[in-house]
Amino acid sequence: MQLTGENINFKYTKKSPWILKDISITINSGERVGVVGPSGYGKSTLAKILAGYLKPLAGSVSLDGGDLPKKGYSPVQMIYQHPEFSVNPRLKMKDILEEAWVPDDDLLGRMGIEKKWFTRWPSELSGGELQRFCIARVLSPKTKFLICDEITTMLDAITQAQIWNLLLDEAKKRELGMMIITHNKSLAERVCTSIIELPELNHIERADV
Repeated sequence: MQLTGENINFKYTKKSPWILKDISITINSGERVGVVGPSGYGKSTLAKILAGYLKPLAGSVSLDGGDLPKKGYSPVQMIYQHPEFSVNPRLKMKDILEEAWVPDDDLLGRMGIEKKWFTRWPSELSGGELQRFCIARVLSPKTKFLICDEITTMLDAITQAQIWNLLLDEAKKRELGMMIITHNKSLAERVCTSIIELPELNHIERADV
């Protein structure tokens, strides 16, 4: 499969500067494409567009040449930097985990998720524990592409390594396509099969960002 963004242009209001200008990117099944660059160059905006959460003002996003599904479970799933903003604080963790599908015990074990956490509220878990739930939640068999937006930036080094090892093992096993957004080029060099520097891809003068 192939996830493609072609000639994407985006800004938040008519009067605001362009965030993305003439961006084109392609991710194939099994690829892990790193998108690196400093803050302010539209990495997170690009992630939301490719995942279908934002619509570009010009250009298009396609999945194997067709549109992303507008209803039901999307094959393109996104994992955010702050897991606490990705979950409903009024739901227990079991309900959050099983919103779209029910992960089996094997996946939960490999993700390091303990069933005793199921009855807890999101606020009762650490950031690393909560991010494990968010990752497991998007690993439905229907998922074909993962958009990872700075997913371990706020976590300690040991938890970062654990989460990346678990996620990469699952991605390799299933030939998932991944876009890994980070400002950490050394991380991208370790986990990605190719790297794109967004400042070079984005057709905007630095002063305009």
